[in-house]
Order: sequence, then structure tokens, then C-alpha cells
Amino acid sequence: MRKQDLEQGMPVVGEVIAELQEFIAQNANAREVRKGLAIKLVYQGYLYEEIQTILGVSLGSITGWKQVYEENGIDGLKLKYKGRKSYLNTEQKQEVLCWLQTKDYWEIGELEYKLAFEYDVVYETKKSYYDLFKAAGISWKKTTKSNPKTDPDAVAGKKKEIETLLENNSRELETGKLRALLIDECHLMWGDLSGYVWGKTDQEIAVPVVNERKKQTYYGAIDYLEGELILKSYDKGNSKNTIDYLLYLLKQSPDQRLLILWDGASYHRSQEIRDFLDEINQGLSSDQWKIQCVRFAPNCPIQNPIEDIWLQAKTWVRRFCALIPTFSHLKWMFEWFIRHTTFDFPTLQMYGAFSKIKY
Repeated sequence: MRKQDLEQGMPVVGEVIAELQEFIAQNANAREVRKGLAIKLVYQGYLYEEIQTILGVSLGSITGWKQVYEENGIDGLKLKYKGRKSYLNTEQKQEVLCWLQTKDYWEIGELEYKLAFEYDVVYETKKSYYDLFKAAGISWKKTTKSNPKTDPDAVAGKKKEIETLLENNSRELETGKLRALLIDECHLMWGDLSGYVWGKTDQEIAVPVVNERKKQTYYGAIDYLEGELILKSYDKGNSKNTIDYLLYLLKQSPDQRLLILWDGASYHRSQEIRDFLDEINQGLSSDQWKIQCVRFAPNCPIQNPIEDIWLQAKTWVRRFCALIPTFSHLKWMFEWFIRHTTFDFPTLQMYGAFSKIKY
């Protein structure tokens, strides 16, 4: 159906859908079928975002295909149709490259929309759009997390506080009387197994994951001097398990006082934890506490180097994603990596460098 037909009110939605259905049923070209199906779903009342998810196409493509169909009918959906240009002239390309400098990151649908509706250009392959991104100095990259609530001044102040605390206690740290431990919890999920493997280009590589959200919680403490991570598994993170883990650390650190550096999770600062610390440190001066806890500045995970360890461990198990048949095997491999690795990377000395004194 053409745009002028629609404007004259000749066809009804049912006729449009029937026309598109016939086009789909009689077509052997997958790309043309996808175009027809996208437009059919539009007229059936699906949201563009829903169609994007169902068919794996961009919002810009859906909009462009619909406009072409309304202007030129079924012929506009055929690959051989030449109603639109498939290139930009030199001046237009320069305008697009300048436009691509106006933002730090893009979705490909934005570029498709820009070319289709300002320059009447629709490329047949994604590569042409990727080439424009490349020419503009824009590459495909993974995003990193950034909490907008992070206070840089608070983070800098806390870093200075911890550096001073460790420096003032350097003698006890280096002689082993004081043990500095950076604590965090890791929630390993079966869905974390998804990774990259080499496989045939035309075949999907499926990894059996029965319940993607099945998880195991780990408490971990990295020894600031030794680079050893002390791991213990729990059903979840809470005050009860936190107290159990602190007692476990005491048993692992005979004749040592513990300096705990951790984040402000609710169960790190609960009344149960405060009562536990009061009991364990009862009758001792602050410089002789069995356990002293210092919290990082809020909303900034990079203050704790243990975050890098969790990432290393998850990255390592993903290398074997096609070889791990059950969640139990995934946990075993994750724990094996942690317990057989001594960690040594720059962020582990972010609060100052210390060395254990040997007698």
C-alpha cells in the first residue's frame, strides 16, 4: 500500500496486514521477510522497542522501512528497490562525521535514523555504518560503571586517611602483629559463565544454564601485604554471616590484630555488628582492639582492590564456559582459582607499599 492510498483511506489496517502477510509467505529472502514482518508488527500494534527485541533490528531501520512501505508499497521492501540512495556525497559525509563528534557514545540506530531522514540514505549492510563510526574515531567498546553519587573529595579524603593509618602502623604491619585485610562479598551467578569461545561462524554456541540467577555468595579478604585471599562461602550476605566470617578471620590470624577495610553495606554497620565488635574488643584500648573496622567512602567500589580479584576469577572461569556442565563445577573452578593464586597488581598497593620483615 502506498502513502497516497493510505491518505485516501482506501485500505484498512486489516488489508495492510493481509498484504504484508502474503509478501512474507511467498518470499524466500530472509532480509526482505524481516522487513515485511517488522512492518506487519507495527500495524498489529507492537511497540517499536518490542519489535527491536523480537527481530534484532534497530529502531531507525523499523522507522525507515515503514516510511518506504507507506511511500512505495511492497516494492519498497524489496532489496532491488532503488528508491533511496545508498551513499553520501563528500560534503554530506563530512557533515555526518562532524555530527558524530557531538556526543561521547552512540547507538547505531541513531546513525541509521540520521542518514535515512536527513540524507535519504539507507545502507544495506551494517558495515557501511561501522565504517562511518571508524572514520569519526568511534570504536566499539565495553562500558564501565560509574556511580554519579560518588564524591571525589570524600574518596580522596578517605584514601589519605587509610594511607596515614597504614603508615602509622607500618611497624606492626611489617612485623605481623597487625594484619590489614580488605573485605568484600562476591555473588557468583550461573549466568556469569557466559563468555567467548572459538566456534563455527554460522552456528550459535549454546552453554547449558538451567537457572541463570542461581548464585553462590562468597566473603573474601585480601591480605594487603601478602596478596593472599581468604575465601569462605555463604548462602547470602547478612550480619550473621559477616560475624561468622570475622570470627573465621580471627582463627586464620593467630596472635594478630585485624584492621578491616570494607564498604558501607548495611550489614557491615548493623547493630549486630556493632554489638559483636564491642564484645570482642571489650576492655581493650583502641590501639589494641582485636578488630578495627574502617569504611571506604560511599558509592565508589574502586577503592577496594579486591574488586579486581573477583573480576579476574570470573574472567578465568569464562575461558572454560563450554566445558563446565553444572553450577557445582563452576563454583569449584572459581574457588580453585582463588585458592591457588597469589595476587600481585598495582592497585593492591594503592594505599602505600609495605614489606613483611623477615627474621
